[in-house]
Amino acid sequence: MKKSLLSIAMLGAVASYGNASAQSSVTVYGLIDATISTTNNANANGARLTGISTAWFSGNRLGFQGKEDLGGGTGAIFKLEAEYLVATGAMDTPGVLFNRDSWVGLQNNETFGKVTIGRQNTLVRDFSQTYGDAYGSSKLGYEEGGFTNNNNFKQLIFYSGSATGTRYDNGVVWKKVFNNGIVVGAGYQFGEVAGAMNSGTTKAFALGYNGSNYVISGFYNEANTNNKLNSSTEKHKAYSLGGSYIMDLVRLNAGYFHYTAEQGALGTRTDNAWTVSAKLTPQGVMDYELGYQVMKAKNAAISSDGSSTLNAFSDATNSTVTGSGKKATLYASAFYHLSKRTELYVAADYMKLTDNYRVGSANGFKNQTELAVGMRTRF
Repeated sequence: MKKSLLSIAMLGAVASYGNASAQSSVTVYGLIDATISTTNNANANGARLTGISTAWFSGNRLGFQGKEDLGGGTGAIFKLEAEYLVATGAMDTPGVLFNRDSWVGLQNNETFGKVTIGRQNTLVRDFSQTYGDAYGSSKLGYEEGGFTNNNNFKQLIFYSGSATGTRYDNGVVWKKVFNNGIVVGAGYQFGEVAGAMNSGTTKAFALGYNGSNYVISGFYNEANTNNKLNSSTEKHKAYSLGGSYIMDLVRLNAGYFHYTAEQGALGTRTDNAWTVSAKLTPQGVMDYELGYQVMKAKNAAISSDGSSTLNAFSDATNSTVTGSGKKATLYASAFYHLSKRTELYVAADYMKLTDNYRVGSANGFKNQTELAVGMRTRF
């Protein structure tokens, strides 16, 4: 009897050791951003719309993130992240649960870096978010990043897009952060069409450098849309260069984007866009942001209903006309931090359209002003 008990105890100890040597963890997290906004020219009569809008800065999310220690500094990692509307609780993308992230991968910071497979941010979005607006991270790293969520200066993010928007479906991403400050990455999106290997694919490469008080990064991005067998694909290409510089209490950001698209019978589209912004973080509980961006499009496809200039990397198959023009947006905000996780904010932007540049939310008008107040918290 004693020998049996001793054997059981030894087996239990071995099992406990095995579990300890391959530890795993799962984190449940979320973010809630509630915005009350008012916008002019909200319909064809120029009326004003006031209410609880889609979150201004951050998509509301609920996520699960995990890691299993495989030994030798390597971990198996995953992320599942869903987005919802705070005003109603509805899914942000109807019928899609994990519309933000659904991926699995491996990570070893000292050797190969990080490789992930599934739905995730485009690679170039993670590199350009350091200078795309005033709200990005101050360093390049392994984590996903993004631009602001829903306002008239968000559209710049589409130059960092893919054949499926600003996230990859069926994507593979590799990133490596080197100890000398260099950061590199590559991304590929499968088109998933039998017999048409290039249709719906995206290929990207990005390079950056984390300095002591500055960041420089850039990318090259190429995608093929019109994801149909025996149809001519539309090739989209973009490159960008930008960075940020921290000087005492001020962070300055600037970047340039160049984009071209082969639009079939509509001809070639050429865009040039640039952005500058600043963030002031004085001692205390407040910080302030100011930014300006310009998106200039030449021979850009107009949506089939005639309301909007198509965003970069959009499929122009159903478009029949093009237009040229410019979209310029000035924006500002101020945050009052109640804690490290919770803040109140006020924000505003002014958008002006020239020539034949169109934005559907402006309902045919050449300008639009948005004002917002909100609260954002994380858990």
